Amino acid sequence: MCRTFSFLLKGNNKMEIIRSGGVEVTPDKMPKEEGFDQTLQLLKDGYHFILNRENRFQSRVFETKLLAEKAICLLGKDEAELFYDNQKFMRKGAAPKRIKKTLFGEGGVQALDGIPHQQRKEMFLFLMEEDSLNAVKTILRDEWNKEFTQPLQEINVYEAAKNVLARTALRWTGIPFEHSEEWVEELAPMYEYASNIGIKHYQSRHARKTAEQWMKDLIQDLRAGKLQVDNDSAFYRFALQRDSNDELLDDEVVAVELLNLLRPITAVSVYISFLILAVHEFPIKADLLRGEEKAKWLEPFVEEVRRYYPFFPFVVARVKEDFEWKGYKFPKETLTLLDLYGTNHDPEIWTEPNEFNPERFLNWEKDLFAFIPQGGGHVAKGHRCPGERMTIEILKTTLDFFVNDIRYTLPEQDLSYSMNEIPSMPKSNLLIQQVTFV
Repeated sequence: MCRTFSFLLKGNNKMEIIRSGGVEVTPDKMPKEEGFDQTLQLLKDGYHFILNRENRFQSRVFETKLLAEKAICLLGKDEAELFYDNQKFMRKGAAPKRIKKTLFGEGGVQALDGIPHQQRKEMFLFLMEEDSLNAVKTILRDEWNKEFTQPLQEINVYEAAKNVLARTALRWTGIPFEHSEEWVEELAPMYEYASNIGIKHYQSRHARKTAEQWMKDLIQDLRAGKLQVDNDSAFYRFALQRDSNDELLDDEVVAVELLNLLRPITAVSVYISFLILAVHEFPIKADLLRGEEKAKWLEPFVEEVRRYYPFFPFVVARVKEDFEWKGYKFPKETLTLLDLYGTNHDPEIWTEPNEFNPERFLNWEKDLFAFIPQGGGHVAKGHRCPGERMTIEILKTTLDFFVNDIRYTLPEQDLSYSMNEIPSMPKSNLLIQQVTFV
């Protein structure tokens, strides 16, 4: 996990020149990667794609080519603040079509800008209020208890987490369901195979298409009076949401946004695999979770898991209008990538960034652009993930359950994970045995 970083020298910033691999880098000339296209190399390098080039160019800003077009890559706190400036960047047309067809869906909140984005985001933010989060935690603990009630010789934590989180999300949103396993089969490929090429990519697209149709059918039944659900549920509110013209949102849009509730919650199962891995890899830190001050340590431990382990590698936007920043030119409509993983491991932000240290979050002064595992900036006004707080609460509840409610053993298995696979997960998905309740 150790990385070597070297960055653009700081001083008067006038004509400092750094030579690296035959490349001359000056503050007013953006380093440019040679070659026709780096898309396949991105898939090969995974989470280290931007880091590797940042190190080579000794610059936190550089140009490359992805999907046959010019792309600018950014890494760091200042760069994150730039990236989330809504006057300089837009999300419309940024995400590749293959990602819209799998991960995000067409017409979702991620691709909106300005007032439409803020209005759509309000649909999600009311769900992050304390009462709603408490409801999620109550349901989640109940589902974890149910999952481990059946005596099993061996449990695959990742697979168990997918099922637990899907059932939790369906119950919490009020979406009617009979067989949660069917939803898991469609929700998981949306994020598991979103970055793949070939047959797995088409499996992901098919899963998205199937789930959207299921959701549209439910929405249409509710609107037609054929389905009765709790009027306070997210499903009811989303299905009857109106736009600025007081028209019901298109059922396809509503289906996409409801899946933007279910899919991310299910995807937290990736974090859960790393969460339990951290308990195993750093037992001295995990012991803090069992003492009288466990409440003090749950969130710092979770935050360090989100910082330390890989989750989503980068986010994309496009330049809104021509501008210059620190002498670099950003042409209109240029595809731009911000490195999430690299920024969360930036030694200019984090002391010993490649060490697992929950203590760093005990007195953490929340910075909107320094810690960005699920995006940066203001959650209501910008493009930071509206479900971030829920993710934290899900992980805290799960961590407390695994550490204090049950006991288990870890059999011999391959706990390594690849930084070249997106999403990355322990090879074994993390297996546990001899589970008993305390």
